Amino acid sequence: MDAVLGAFPRCRAEPAWVGTRWRVGSATVAHVFGGEDGLFRLTFRAEPDEVMALAHLGDPYFKASWGSDVVGLLIDERTDWTELAELLTDSYCIQAPERLAAQVERPG
Repeated sequence: MDAVLGAFPRCRAEPAWVGTRWRVGSATVAHVFGGEDGLFRLTFRAEPDEVMALAHLGDPYFKASWGSDVVGLLIDERTDWTELAELLTDSYCIQAPERLAAQVERPG
């Protein structure tokens, strides 16, 4: 995750209340943390139609209980890292100032 997120302009990793989050300015792009069940979860931002689509897919995706544009993903052996890189790119572009987002090549 850090290889993808750390490559974006002014995106930095920092300790969160639990786990690690990546921010651009004061906006959180992604947050990874472990649960009491020993599994890791990642939350990120998505466009409204993407939030609905991913939430309807179900496991490993879930709609976070905060923020209308926050989606979660359970990280495990099924994780599609190419797809995750695309989702993280979108999350950065949603959260970053327009001038920084314009510097990022978006997949597809």
